[in-house]
Amino acid sequence: MRFSLGFVLLLPLACLAEPIGEVDTVFKLIGPDHKIVVDAYDDPGVAGVTCYVSRAKTGGIKGAVGLAEDRSEASIDCRQTGPISFPKPLPRQEEMFSERISLIFKRLRVVRMVDSRRNTLVYMTYSDRLIEGSPQNSVTALPVDAKQRIPVK
Repeated sequence: MRFSLGFVLLLPLACLAEPIGEVDTVFKLIGPDHKIVVDAYDDPGVAGVTCYVSRAKTGGIKGAVGLAEDRSEASIDCRQTGPISFPKPLPRQEEMFSERISLIFKRLRVVRMVDSRRNTLVYMTYSDRLIEGSPQNSVTALPVDAKQRIPVK
């Protein structure tokens, strides 16, 4: 039982992604089609906030066996999906999600930032590589009711 519990605790954050839908963009005769996927990510540090990320997913034979490198473009939008609450104070900036989008070197990241002056949560998505990242990014902001200040570390 100890091994099972340890394994569950070490699962990557990728298991928090919930697939919402997908559309095919390029037909591939062999292997899955190229597509755009939309996933939902509940913010683990802020109850009541869900981020939706759309991104390209490479198909074909390389995509089917996990050797393809997905494109760097992604789009993000975060919304209040329930009552917002903060279980503990938030750091000013924190990576809330990271997922591998190529065999070894490339990752899609979602970072949460706190704009205390405007009482707003700012979310940004981008991709990076071991050596060099991409400047392509997307940002969204979610204002929090003025009656509820965002607690910051």
